[in-house]
Amino acid sequence: MKSWQVLRDAIERVGVKAVASNLNLSTALVYKWCQESPREDPAASGARNPLDRLRRIYELTHDERLIQWLCATAGGFFVRNPTVATGSREQRLLDSTQKVVEDFGEMLTAVSQSIQNDGQITPQEAERIRREWDNLKSQAECFVVACERGLYMTGARGQG
Repeated sequence: MKSWQVLRDAIERVGVKAVASNLNLSTALVYKWCQESPREDPAASGARNPLDRLRRIYELTHDERLIQWLCATAGGFFVRNPTVATGSREQRLLDSTQKVVEDFGEMLTAVSQSIQNDGQITPQEAERIRREWDNLKSQAECFVVACERGLYMTGARGQG
């Protein structure tokens, strides 16, 4: 689905006027966001919508925190699709499980180091724990998706 279609469907649920009013924008602009706009013709109907702009910012920065933040505001978490590693099925399985265990250990280290000296966890230490937890969740999700895709089955070709 294209970004303008996603916006159109989402905005239809609450109404263009409500969205425009809440964002202090014209209804015309919100309507334009909900129309297709070919990239090669900037004068065409439609306008670069916020989703396209956010995607472009990500393409320029390659900073996944943008995507993580958006997912977190929606109550979720961003996880990359797993890449298919080269090597035998057994080696891929071993590497993947070792990475999950390694990330789990790093998260536990962050927790234990935080409470080791004073028995409490400061906001800065909590940020480190959060980073390690997010890394662990991401790696574990990649592992589970790879399992679901049959990447560790005998004879699997590892399509991702």
